[in-house]
Order: sequence, then C-alpha cells, then structure tokens
Amino acid sequence: MATPEETKETMQTETTSDNEVKETVEETTTETAVENDEATFDTIKKELEAQKKLLQQSEDHYKRLQADFANFRRRNEKEREELSSVVLQGLIKDLLPIIDNFERALAVEGAAGTPLHDGISMVYNQLMESLKKNGLEVIKAAGEKFDPNFHQAVMRIQDPEKEDDTIEEEFQKGYMVQGRVIRPSMVKVVAN
Repeated sequence: MATPEETKETMQTETTSDNEVKETVEETTTETAVENDEATFDTIKKELEAQKKLLQQSEDHYKRLQADFANFRRRNEKEREELSSVVLQGLIKDLLPIIDNFERALAVEGAAGTPLHDGISMVYNQLMESLKKNGLEVIKAAGEKFDPNFHQAVMRIQDPEKEDDTIEEEFQKGYMVQGRVIRPSMVKVVAN
C-alpha cells in the first residue's frame, strides 16, 4: 500500500494531468468556437450581400414601375386631350352649315336694321364668340397667296394686273380649330 505522501503526490500528478487535459480541451473548444464564429460570420456576410443585392433589384424594379406609371399617365392625358380636340372639331364642323346660313341671312339686302336682322345678328355674334373661345379661327383668303393647305381652288382666272397664285375671291369661308383645318376656304385664284 502506498504511503500517504505517495498518494498525495499521485493525486497531484493526476490533478496536474487533469488540468492539462482541461486546458487542452478548452484550447480546442476555443479554437473550434473561433472557427465556428468565423464560419458564421462568413455565412452572415454572404447572406447580407445577397439581401443587399435583392434590395437593389427591388429598388430598381420600383423605379421602373414608377417611371412606367408616369409615362402611362402622360400618354393617357395626351390621348384624352387629343380625343376631346377631335370631338370639339367634329362638333364645330357640324355647326359650320348653320354659321353659313346665319351669314346668308345677314347678307340679305334691305333687311339691315329690322328687328329680325338684329336678332339674327346677335345670335350669330354670340355663337361665333363661343366658338372662338373654343379655338375656332377663320382662314384668311381674299388678297392672300394661295396655300393648298388652307385653300381649295375651285376657279382660276387670268388677270395680268395681279400676281400669280393670288386669291381673287372667296366663295366659302374656311375654318380651323386649334390650328387644324376643318374646312378649307373655297376660292378663285389668279393664274397668268
């Protein structure tokens, strides 16, 4: 049997061995934990980069959608304006024969100063003012240079005193609405 001193020494040796084992285990555990932390950090970093990329793609997609919607709104507004312009032009074009009849009624000789003539004149003036507010313009013809975009030549005459392509007479007034011809002027043109 071992003496108490030998037992004590053996226990110290065993304790020292246990401490060394514990230190080795702790060092291994610490190294593994550091390696695990680095691996976790790399994983988190990769995931963060992926999320940043996804966020950037989402922002780009959002900006494109926003631009598309702004373009759609502008295009829709333009189409609406064009449609209202076409409707207005059609309405005014339908009123042109009525305007012509008012002008014929006002041109009757000997009717000037009568109550009927004055009433027709007031209605005609009011109608023309309303149409002018909505973009109606009379195409100038008499004495102007012939322009096929605004005038329709129905007669040609020779007059050596006047310049070629000068409009001699206007048979029917021409009109434009918002810069677009809805009826050209019917005219007599000088052609030498």
